[in-house]
Amino acid sequence: MSLFSQIASAALGSLLNSNTAGGQSGVGHVLTDLIQNHASGNGLAGLVQQLAASGLGPQVQSWIGTGANLPVSGDQIQQALGSEKIQQLAQQVGLDPAQLSGALAHLLPNAVDQLTPGGQLPAPGGLQSALSGLLSSGLFKS
Repeated sequence: MSLFSQIASAALGSLLNSNTAGGQSGVGHVLTDLIQNHASGNGLAGLVQQLAASGLGPQVQSWIGTGANLPVSGDQIQQALGSEKIQQLAQQVGLDPAQLSGALAHLLPNAVDQLTPGGQLPAPGGLQSALSGLLSSGLFKS
């Protein structure tokens, strides 16, 4: 991990110091909820499809693929998910919408990458197991 990545992760950790039960950060809770309960009812596949349809196709494919993950900005995440959705989610965790979309932009590439080993979306029944493994890895802990 580069020095910049370490500094960014530390800053994000201090930003997300409000924890929910079990030590999962508020943003981690929002992200897992987005993945599990996407509005389309298709979980991760639905979220990936929405992001790709919103102009983030190359980025999403890099997260799913086995190469390096392309970054996204908070503005891109807000545009892809919709300002109203970001506002609603930000209220749930007590963050400014820009802070939440920035945090999601930081966490989402790695989360999708880890949930899609070998470049494949998990089978419908395997998402819960993959998410449990991701949560226990500490990715969402502040």
